[in-house]
Parts: sequence; C-alpha cells; structure tokens
Amino acid sequence: MATSGRTLTVLGIDPGTASTGYGVVEAGGQRLRALDGGVIATAAGEPLERRLGTIFSRLEELLRQHAPDAVAVEEIFFGRNVRTAFAVGQARGVILGAAGMREVPCFAYTPQAIKLSVCGAGQAGKEQVQRMVAALLALPRVPESDHAADALAVAICHAHKALAGIGAVRSG
Repeated sequence: MATSGRTLTVLGIDPGTASTGYGVVEAGGQRLRALDGGVIATAAGEPLERRLGTIFSRLEELLRQHAPDAVAVEEIFFGRNVRTAFAVGQARGVILGAAGMREVPCFAYTPQAIKLSVCGAGQAGKEQVQRMVAALLALPRVPESDHAADALAVAICHAHKALAGIGAVRSG
C-alpha cells in the first residue's frame, strides 16, 4: 500500500435490516489497524421504521466517535429475493443519509471487488474473508460475525484503493 504518509480512517458497512455489520479501520504507511467492529442488530418483530431508526442512531454514534474520512458500503446483491433487496436498500439509504448529514463521503464496492482486494480472489468464501481480515488487521482471532468481518473487509478495500490512488467509486 503506497501512501504519502497520511492516515485514513474508514467506516466500513455491511448493510442489512436484521444485522448491519460495521468496522472501523485506520490505514497509514504499511499498516492497517482495526479500531472498532461489530453488528447493529434489530429485532425481527419490530416495525421497519424502528429498525431503521436503530441503525441510524448507532451509525450517528459511530460517526461521532470515530470521525472517519470515508464510509465504504458493500453494494447490494441479491439473486431473486426482491423483498430482501428492498429492505437492505432502505438500510443502505439510512447509512448514506447518516454519513451525508456529517458530510462524510461514501463509496460503494461489490462483494467481488472486496474479496479481490482482501483475499486476492473475487470468489473467496466467507471463511477465507474472515481469516484474511484477521491476518491483515493482526487480530488475535477471526471476527465472530461474518457481518462484522465483511464490514472490516469493505473498509480495508477502500483504504487500499484510496491510499494507492486507485479509482474508488462514489456511492450513488
């Protein structure tokens, strides 16, 4: 990772209405460091507007606490389940809105681009992504939640691209 000596803090997000993964990565020089990571969980029985409100509130806390330079979001990809795609799209909208209110630029990456950046293969499995995230961030163990691992992975992907001067794609 080539840099000009600057440090970049990225909030990575794996959007979902039941479980939104988040991961905060600091990148600078030749190192990556995890600052935070976890899952924003909402109850299935709650009305959608309350679930989205919970996601928004927690994201505001994360944005305030970590003051990231960028938010990186995993693009939505669903085969046939349109209902799930709409719900995840609504969660993604809440994420972009929270970042927009703080004027934090947002970037989006496909699952394949994230896996290629983190694992070197666009078709890597969940376990391989979790192991590589742990290795790249020198974590004592693999992240328990695949949502948190995916969020850390999208943050790593953005950090690699941004610090190397490779075209990061603005979310739109």
